[in-house]
Amino acid sequence: MKADRFDCIVAGAGHAGAEAAWAASRLGAKTLLITLSRGTIAKMSCNPAVGGLAKGQIVREIDALGGLMGRAIDATGIQFRLLNRSKGPAVQSPRAQADKYKYADYIGNRLAAADNLTIVENIVADIIATDGAVCGVACKDGAVFHAPAVVIATGTFLRGLMHMGEVQWEGGRLDEPASNELSGSLKRLGLKLGRLKTGTPPRLDAATVDFDKTQVQYGDEEAMPFSFMTDRIDRQQVPCWITWTNEKIHKLLRDNLHRAPMYTGQIQAAGARYCPSIETKIVRFADKDRHQVFLEPEDEAVTTIYCNGISTSCPKDVQERMIAMLPGTENARIVHYAYAIEYDYVPAIQLRASLETRAVAGLYLAGQINGTSGYEEAAGQGLIAGVNAARKLNGADPLVLGRDQAYIGVLIDDLRTRRIDEPYRMFTSRAEYRLALRSDNADRRLTPIGRSVGLVDDLRAQRFGRKLADIERLTAYLKSNRRYGKSLWQLLKQPNSNLPNDLADDEAVKGLAVGPDVIAAACIDAKYEGYLVRQRRQIAAFRNLENIKLPCDLDYNKIGHLRFEAK
Repeated sequence: MKADRFDCIVAGAGHAGAEAAWAASRLGAKTLLITLSRGTIAKMSCNPAVGGLAKGQIVREIDALGGLMGRAIDATGIQFRLLNRSKGPAVQSPRAQADKYKYADYIGNRLAAADNLTIVENIVADIIATDGAVCGVACKDGAVFHAPAVVIATGTFLRGLMHMGEVQWEGGRLDEPASNELSGSLKRLGLKLGRLKTGTPPRLDAATVDFDKTQVQYGDEEAMPFSFMTDRIDRQQVPCWITWTNEKIHKLLRDNLHRAPMYTGQIQAAGARYCPSIETKIVRFADKDRHQVFLEPEDEAVTTIYCNGISTSCPKDVQERMIAMLPGTENARIVHYAYAIEYDYVPAIQLRASLETRAVAGLYLAGQINGTSGYEEAAGQGLIAGVNAARKLNGADPLVLGRDQAYIGVLIDDLRTRRIDEPYRMFTSRAEYRLALRSDNADRRLTPIGRSVGLVDDLRAQRFGRKLADIERLTAYLKSNRRYGKSLWQLLKQPNSNLPNDLADDEAVKGLAVGPDVIAAACIDAKYEGYLVRQRRQIAAFRNLENIKLPCDLDYNKIGHLRFEAK
């Protein structure tokens, strides 16, 4: 086989591209990963964190299927927290700060050592297709690579335009060039493009921050791993800190809105509604006299600080004055100034459920190119695109996760069926079956699927099998042993029951030699048994409707009672 011929090509090595290349190569496809630089693989260009509300569920789903992200954050995380701990398990989500340099190194090293995977540094400029099917890519330097499956995961690089006050320049990320030619190639292939915007806050030299003026925020005493393959995380965690904006900062921003690209018409694209810039916050929430700012370390040595909460595209001098007015950062040195970026994306209504484009067979899109925001959403799409690119080569049916199976399924379904006019962000509220799509049961939902497609290796499969057996043994014990006239299983259903906390010290349970994850799983199964039975009925009814096949040539415009949006 010639060196320029592959089974699958992945363009872009961010979080989507990394998972796509990992998945395709693991399934036996001879894969080529093309990236601007090996040093930017899985780069955390924005928040140095993984997980969060609903996003944490996605990371655990990626891990359960055999992806990389969960193990990477477990190996390189510097602070771990379970969000919504006081609420029900359906909305509890793990989150971790990462050492962003070690995280990128971990992913890069795993990809470099992967079988069937070649990494080259280049920029894809053109997608080559013949008779409606992809057959390769051409790079900016003239190199041509051939493959019957191509995954495009370009992040914010498509005609990326950076903004900092009145200054604008072409770029896909800080100090990295934009990909200008590929947008034209996608258009020539018949795909429609749109425009979106995102942004970042300033980064500070941690040595110049006065943390005594801020509120310290520690991680959980017992860190919860993301990966089902991680037994425990026992290294020392690094704190974050909280500070607040004030009226002086708000006045400064209001007085300079005429220099803010979002308000001068310089930026035309829509930004993420749920992650607004600080100038948008002071306009949209004019009644608020302060906004929370999280000072988050970007590495274990705490050399730089990410100012989560004050994303902005204001000019440098306004950023400097804002930082000087923020408690704790009055004398802080800005290492990287904040900026906004506009970029092209491909509305995902043009994709199949497999993430293959309808216009070109064998061409898959994953990540921010589909209109999403966040590393986790990108990684989930990348894994699915990589799996399906490899499966198409073998003539296998694509892997499509339903809304009842995974947050990844909800994400892809939403992208394909709802008109996305701003960067999409996952929330637990988007999942109608969220009680069944918890972070704790991602392995029970998806590891069998990962095994069936070939992503889950023997070691993970054996570990999963032992866990299932342990849950069955513990469940049998809880149902067969009684206390106060009721089975332990029934007692677990009672509100405010102390039994879940007591089980770890129960001598009989100790004799079963089951882990805390098994005890937690059994307790949740018991407590929500009735609700889960009801939800399973709803899911069955939903599946019956979803499995009805409609003719490809059905003209929805002739169906009078459908709303315009539905058509």
